[in-house]
Amino acid sequence: MIDPMIGRRAFLCGTGVTFALPWLETLAARLPAPLRTPPKRMAIMVTPNGMLPSAWHVKKDKIGKARGEWQPSFTLAPLADRRRDVSVLTGLANRQSFQGDGHYAKVAPLLTGKKIRRTGGRDLRNGISLDQVAVQAPREQNKSATLLPSLELGCDPIYPVEDMGYSTVYGGHIAWSAADRPMLKEIVPQNVFDRMFRRHEAQNDPTRKSVLDAVRRDAKRLSQRLSARDRRKLDEYEDAVRSLELRLEEVGKEGDAGSALRKEQRPESGRPRDYRVHMSLMLDLITLAFRTDTTRIVTFLTGNEVSGRNFSFVDGCAGNFHEFSHHQGKKEKQEPYRRINRWHVEQFGALLERLAAVEEDDGTLLDHSMLVMAAAMSDGNKHSPHNLPVLIAGGQFGDEALGRVMRSRRDTPLCRLWLSMLQRMGVPAEQFGDATEPLL
Repeated sequence: MIDPMIGRRAFLCGTGVTFALPWLETLAARLPAPLRTPPKRMAIMVTPNGMLPSAWHVKKDKIGKARGEWQPSFTLAPLADRRRDVSVLTGLANRQSFQGDGHYAKVAPLLTGKKIRRTGGRDLRNGISLDQVAVQAPREQNKSATLLPSLELGCDPIYPVEDMGYSTVYGGHIAWSAADRPMLKEIVPQNVFDRMFRRHEAQNDPTRKSVLDAVRRDAKRLSQRLSARDRRKLDEYEDAVRSLELRLEEVGKEGDAGSALRKEQRPESGRPRDYRVHMSLMLDLITLAFRTDTTRIVTFLTGNEVSGRNFSFVDGCAGNFHEFSHHQGKKEKQEPYRRINRWHVEQFGALLERLAAVEEDDGTLLDHSMLVMAAAMSDGNKHSPHNLPVLIAGGQFGDEALGRVMRSRRDTPLCRLWLSMLQRMGVPAEQFGDATEPLL
């Protein structure tokens, strides 16, 4: 059954399955004029343990003047082919994190612009993060509600470890819907996929090989009504969904294979053992969520602060990530630290490539999105809250803001960037945190 358009979205519905369709020009032509253009989206990727400044910053003689002329530093090298689409922001700081010690006091308020309460217990105190401000915007500013108001993703569970007297909850959450209420992140890719496509009663149905099985007949009928371009896009979309399903099945088999291991060695159910696979799946899910307009707002914490993950899959990086970040100026620690930083930038670049590969209306998903990559501190060795590492990308920032190294005065409020994004998402905000004017 083909459901009528709801706002900008259309669905194919089968037993236990809601199959959201991508942007199709044939269906968009049926919409009222204000809804015929693709929606605006934003995704914010936050990485742990800071970035080595000497490897991150673009040297003055490498900045260039025209769009895309800047020459990437060591850490930013994976973005060389996307220089026109990415800007490096310097001089920004979250002033509300200046007085807090350790990692958690930096990351928890990164998207809220509020000072958090120092507590190792349940009396948490933060602010509402910009993603949830966008979600909670007045209805008239969000006429076309999505299936999921927002999507909060991560790769690490919460471990019971305090940092300088701050609760571990602070170190593992960046999205907050209220001052005392972090948004629980989803770390199991299969669960994210099920939220997007499967209703509860179908999630454990052993007879259902694919969500496509429930809608295949209707998809074929729909295809006959579409333009040639839309038929191709629908075929590509179905292929992408099925490919992702197969990869998720392989991850599920890891859990079966691990059942013979000792309890402490078993992977968490549905959570990939290989961090590279985990990251790749999450990037695919973000792309799919935007492609289907399942949500327009995503936050992704790639690892909890104070992460000691072993990046042995990166050449020369076997060891504890957190310990590398406390390099004490020693080259033997700085080298793996900057290589791990570059690997994270590579993942951001991979997300940009995924979005740029999906056609939508007269552009791509990347053209209709705002993407940010940031860390909550600059040098992990000093826990420095100054001159934060921040990248922006995506056509919704506007051509004048992209392809450059954009320098701001020291300790310019990071919240000015968040205010810019809220306004570009259509939220009538005049202030956010300590910002009263937008950065862009």
